[in-house]
Amino acid sequence: MIAQILEDGKARMEEVINRTKKAFAGVRTGRANPALLDRIIVSYYGTPTPLPQMASVSVPEPRMLVITPWDKNSIKDIEKAILASDLGLVPNNDGTVIRLAIPPLTEERRKDLVRLVRKDAEDFRVAVRNIRRDLNEAAKKLEKDGEISEDELRRTQDEIQKLTDRYIEQIDELLKVKEKEILEV
Repeated sequence: MIAQILEDGKARMEEVINRTKKAFAGVRTGRANPALLDRIIVSYYGTPTPLPQMASVSVPEPRMLVITPWDKNSIKDIEKAILASDLGLVPNNDGTVIRLAIPPLTEERRKDLVRLVRKDAEDFRVAVRNIRRDLNEAAKKLEKDGEISEDELRRTQDEIQKLTDRYIEQIDELLKVKEKEILEV
């Protein structure tokens, strides 16, 4: 029973780490990265469709993304979605592909991005702590129902805390890497 609680917690915390990586990949760092466009949703014939499902994205130069739609009729829709996004990029459409020049970041914008990434990291830490709370409540319920002893409860809570610390440390490490990447000129 305890092993099942710990496995469940581990899986849920691993999911938080995956969401952290995905969120950090979507933050612009002044370098071209196809993951920047993962969150863009295009209205394709009235259906909201993620951009990666309707076009290929390549990086021909360090500061350039090239979007090649599979349906040439969707170029205008993709362009509108990019303009409407919070990326602050201006698409350049030549009729067959869309080019996105990634401008260098200003010092002020870099600091804003670091602030944003730190806020996201804190939100993910809170998510991990919430999972810890749920696991501790499940363990306490087992103890209350008489399925485990008080000593087993304490050992389980220690295991849960170690698990939590390990995943929060991973989030901190991802944050450190992303901050360095953003502040790199």
